[in-house]
Amino acid sequence: MARGPSSPVFLERRSYRRRRMQDAQRLLPVLGLMLWMVPTLWPSGDEAGHVAMSGVIYYIFGVWCVLIGLSAWLWRGLRRSAEDAASDPKHDP
Repeated sequence: MARGPSSPVFLERRSYRRRRMQDAQRLLPVLGLMLWMVPTLWPSGDEAGHVAMSGVIYYIFGVWCVLIGLSAWLWRGLRRSAEDAASDPKHDP
């Protein structure tokens, strides 16, 4: 029976976290598109309990602001992790 390496596969926490943040940043446009499509599911003005057009505009603008904030937060995290990796003495040649 063939056995794998004796030590378990281990991903460094910093590189794992950076990769997950990059994945989140790549999925952000998809999340934005899905959130912007939500008003199409709301009932139209002809049906009872309609949402005013100004409510839709506020919703879309709010989603846009949240996406900008999430993007900035992810960018800062990725920049900080890249700076940490650059200053790590283990990775210097």
